Amino acid sequence: MTSKAEFEAIYSEYKSLVFNVCLHYVLNREDAQDLAQEVFVKVYHHLDQYNSETASLKTWIYRIAINQSLDFLKAKKRKKRFGFISSLFEPESDELAHDVAKVSHPGVPLEEQESMEELLQIIYALPDKQKTAIILAKIEDRPQKEVAEIMDTSVKAVESLLQRAKQTIEKKLKDSEGF
Repeated sequence: MTSKAEFEAIYSEYKSLVFNVCLHYVLNREDAQDLAQEVFVKVYHHLDQYNSETASLKTWIYRIAINQSLDFLKAKKRKKRFGFISSLFEPESDELAHDVAKVSHPGVPLEEQESMEELLQIIYALPDKQKTAIILAKIEDRPQKEVAEIMDTSVKAVESLLQRAKQTIEKKLKDSEGF
């Protein structure tokens, strides 16, 4: 079992990294804080299973944060689908009951939020691996070698994921502009 001091040192070192990764996925400060807390609960309970020969501690924690974030988004999607089945519209009005989440990311200036929302909607509609590659390489600004290590894949695979993601994003942005 992990000592309290060991865990506190890990938490202290990686709390910002975990929060930022979660925030990049869920785009909401409160959800990111909840997810970060869940990540550290997992880290605490599974630290004895960590193997330093297969990955660095940072990489291992990144993987947990990414998986936790993806699981959260999948659960949210399932909940929305259920909501869609139960009711498309609010009972009191003709308004849609389930709206697209708004960006509440502290790093996005207010005047840029609309265009950022459009771009992020496109990014978050990408397949999970492409989305993860984009978030780590472009938003988190991690080198492709580190992205490959975190994703447990090759650098060539990361390059391919980034290329496909970029093509999809460009196509969808052009389509939305009416070209």
